Amino acid sequence: MNEVLLDLQPKTVWKYFQEITMIPRPSKKEERIVHYLIEFAKSFNLRFEQDEVGNVLICKSATPGYENKKTVVLQSHVDMVCEKNSDKIHDFDNDPIEVQIVDGWVKAKGTTLGADDGIGVAAQLAILAAVNIEHGPIECLFTIDEETGLTGAFGLDSNFMKGRILLNLDSEDEGELFIGCAGGKDTVIKIPYKFEPAPLDHSAFTVRISGLKGGHSGDDIHKGLGNANKIINRILWKASKLFNLRLFAIEGGNLRNAIAREAFSKVLVPSDKIAGFESFIFRSAEAIKIEYSITEPLLQINLEKSDEEVKQVVVKEDQQKLFNSLYACPHGVISWSQSIPGFVETSTNLASVRMESDHFLITTSQRSSVESAKEDVANMVMACFDLTGAEIKQSNGYPGWAPNPESAIREITVNSYNRLFNQEPLVKAIHAGLECGLIGDKYPGMDMISYGPTIKGAHSPDERIQIETVQKFWDLTLDILKNIPEN
Repeated sequence: MNEVLLDLQPKTVWKYFQEITMIPRPSKKEERIVHYLIEFAKSFNLRFEQDEVGNVLICKSATPGYENKKTVVLQSHVDMVCEKNSDKIHDFDNDPIEVQIVDGWVKAKGTTLGADDGIGVAAQLAILAAVNIEHGPIECLFTIDEETGLTGAFGLDSNFMKGRILLNLDSEDEGELFIGCAGGKDTVIKIPYKFEPAPLDHSAFTVRISGLKGGHSGDDIHKGLGNANKIINRILWKASKLFNLRLFAIEGGNLRNAIAREAFSKVLVPSDKIAGFESFIFRSAEAIKIEYSITEPLLQINLEKSDEEVKQVVVKEDQQKLFNSLYACPHGVISWSQSIPGFVETSTNLASVRMESDHFLITTSQRSSVESAKEDVANMVMACFDLTGAEIKQSNGYPGWAPNPESAIREITVNSYNRLFNQEPLVKAIHAGLECGLIGDKYPGMDMISYGPTIKGAHSPDERIQIETVQKFWDLTLDILKNIPEN
C-alpha cells in the first residue's frame, strides 16, 4: 500500500490518488480503473453512464441552495503513460506504482507516476464523495486512452453530457490557466529491409544512449532536451561512412508523445578498424555531451564490445536509407507563435525507432496550433521518408482548441485565483494536445478552461507532482464551483 500519501493535504484528494496508484491503467487497458469508477458511483448512489468506447460519466446533484446553478463538467483521463528506467523491473499491466516523497514532491520509484492525469481523477472523486462542498449540478467525465490516441474524446457522443461549462483538470503548471491548445497528428513509417550474411573478420559492438531526461513531446519540446534517436543515428551515420560498420539491431524511444530517452544499436566493425572506431565513439561522446551539458547533464554515450555471434546484417543500401532518413527527419520546434510571445506554434517529435522482422518501424508525432502548419510539418516528415520508398501512414489527427476571448469561465477562474491567492494567474495556450479540442468540436459553444497542480517530467520516470500545489489546485476548483452563475 502507498500509505505514505495518506498524511498529505488535501487528505481526500491524496486518499483517492493513493487508491488510483494501486490500479494498473495503461492506455488501452483501462478496464480495472473503469470498474473502480463504476463501483465508486454505486457506493455513493450516484447516477452513472458508460458510453460505447468506455468513457464514464458520474453525475452529482446540486447542494441545497445551488440547484439553479449551471451544470459544470469536470474532466480528466484515466489512463497513464507507462515508462520505466531500463534497470527497473515493473509490469505495468499488473503491478501497482511504488510512490515516494522526495523534497516536497511525490514521485514513483523508477517509473512514471501517473499524476498525469491521476491527480485530476482523484480531485473529481473527492468532489463526488464530499458532503460539505457548495456546488451546482456536476457531471464528472472520465475519458479513456488519452495518451495514445485520444480514443475516449474521439468517441464521445455529442449527447453524453448536459453541461456547457467544462473544467479540464489535465494541465501541469500551477498558476497557469490554459484557454487553448495545439492540434496534432501522427506520421508512422515502415522502411523495408533485407538481411544478408554477416561479413567475416568483424567484431560486434553495442552503442548505447542513456541518461536523458525525456519528457512530454508538447510541454517539453522547447527545452533543448536530447532525443536518443537523433543522437544515436548521428553517430551511426558518420561511423558508417568512416568505418564501414554494419547494422544488425536498433531500438530507441517508446511512446509517440514522449521524447526518446534511451536508444541502442548493435553493429559489426571490421577488425582492422576497431581502434579508430573506438576512438571516434569516445570523441563523439565528449563533443555531444558538451553540446548538451546544460539541458542533459546526465547524458551517457557508451560503447560495449560483444562476443555475440552474428550471422546476418542489414543490407548496406537499406541500412543507409534508415540512417539518411533519420538524419534528415526534423525533430523539435519548427516555428514559434507570432501572436503569443514565447509560445511554440509548431513542432515534431521523432518518437521511436523499432526493428521488425522485415521493416524498420518509425513513429513520429506533429503538433501545431495552426491547422495548416500542422499539415505542413507532417508532410515535411513524410517527404523525408518518401525518398526511401517507405510505406507511410498519417493519422487523421485531432483539432486544436482556439482561445475564446469572451469566455465566462475564464473570467470566473481568474477572479477565483486572484481572490484566493492574491496573485494574477497567467492565462495562456499550451502546445500539448488537450481533449478540449475534440470536446469543443463535439460540443460547439462549450466554455472551457484547463488547469492543474505542478507536474514535472510527465511521460518519463522522472514524473513528479509538487505537493503544495495540489492544495491550491483543490481550493481553486472548489471556489470556481461555488461561483458558477445561475441559469
